[in-house]
Amino acid sequence: MPFEKVNSKVVRVPVTAQSPVLARRGAMLGYTGQVAFRPIHGQGQGVGGMIGTAMAGESNPMMATEGTGSVLYGFRGLHVTVIELTGDSLTVEADRLLAHDANLQTSVEFIGQGGIRSAVRGAMTGQGLFTTRISGQGSVALLSHGGTFPLQLTGETVGVDPQAYVGHTGALNVDLKASVGLRDIVGRGSGEAFQLHVSGHGTVYVQASEEKF
Repeated sequence: MPFEKVNSKVVRVPVTAQSPVLARRGAMLGYTGQVAFRPIHGQGQGVGGMIGTAMAGESNPMMATEGTGSVLYGFRGLHVTVIELTGDSLTVEADRLLAHDANLQTSVEFIGQGGIRSAVRGAMTGQGLFTTRISGQGSVALLSHGGTFPLQLTGETVGVDPQAYVGHTGALNVDLKASVGLRDIVGRGSGEAFQLHVSGHGTVYVQASEEKF
C-alpha cells in the first residue's frame, strides 16, 4: 500500500507482515496496531534478508518496522516528499531518506566522476559523494527544507545547487563541477562556486532552500 501524507511534514505508512518498512531511526511519531521496531546496524541484513540502507562515511541509522498496523513518521519538522517507484530506481542523498518499503533494493554509489578533484569539490561544498540508489516497486519518503519541486529533463542539461539537490529518477548523469577555477575559490564560502550538472532523460527533485541538513 502507498504511503499517505498527513500534511507537508508527516507521512502515514501502512505496515503488514508482507510489507515491513525501513525508516530513519528517531522518526517514529506515533502508531496504531501491533507493530515492533528493530534497529539496523551498518550494512547488516535488513527485513526479509534485504540489505539495509548502507552509508559509507555518512551516519544515517535506520530501523525496521514490522507487524501489522499504521505508523506516523516525521523528522525535525522537515518537509516530506513521497515518491512511488514502479520498477524504476531513485538516486538520493543518504541523509534525505525518511522511510521506504523494505522490499526495495538499496545500494551505494558515487555522484559524478573526477577522482581527487571531484573529492575536493565535494568536501568544500559539503555535498556527500556517496548517494543511495533505491530500486524496485514501492514507496519512498524523502526529507527536505521547504519542500521539493521536480525538474523534468528530456535530453537537456541543467545546473543545480549541490545543497538544493535531493535526488533523481530516470536515465540521468550527475556530475559535480566547479563553475570557477579551484584557485579562484580559496577563501570563498559560497557554494555557488560549484554546481551539479544533470543531463539526460528523467526527473530531478530540488528542495526550496540551500540550507544543509
